[in-house]
Amino acid sequence: MPVTPRILVFAGSARLGAYSGRTADAAQKALAVLGAEVTRISLADYPLPIMDEDLEREAGIPQNALLLARQIGAHDGVLIATPEYNGSIPPLLKNAIDWVSRVRRDGGHAFAPMTGKPVGLCSSSAGQFAGIRAINHLRAVLVRCRMEVVTPECSVPAGADAFAEDGEFRDERQKRAMEHLCRTLMETASLLSRRLEP
Repeated sequence: MPVTPRILVFAGSARLGAYSGRTADAAQKALAVLGAEVTRISLADYPLPIMDEDLEREAGIPQNALLLARQIGAHDGVLIATPEYNGSIPPLLKNAIDWVSRVRRDGGHAFAPMTGKPVGLCSSSAGQFAGIRAINHLRAVLVRCRMEVVTPECSVPAGADAFAEDGEFRDERQKRAMEHLCRTLMETASLLSRRLEP
């Protein structure tokens, strides 16, 4: 079991200046302060076609889906910061999850990177609802994918005013909520890693 839990962090939007991206940045900082080894990625670096079983049957799993699956598999836990699109999960994030959930093998070996993997969730929006509808839908999808969704969550309202110039939250309660989520994710990741030791 690694002494330092390895946590993968990414946002559900690749838009420049997205509130979810800024929330993921805040999570990255909080995890690092707490002692985690953090890898921050962007889904923009893993472009994927729309999930299509006909395409999968003809061409197999896209290489970027396998690369993203390997990133998830190489870490002890995952933190996802999602925006909210029309009251639900953004298509970029949902498509990535759908493709990774199709990964069954890697190099001839069975591979299920999402199964049992602890995941912490954040959401953000421009309004006061803070993306809570999206985070509820995301939780349901990830549970279906057999991920271990930790509680609490961290939801960020009024994204345009939520962050100071240094990227930290302006609201002290928001800082504490993020720290609580990150600490819980790290503790869960460490516990599950110990259980998986030979």
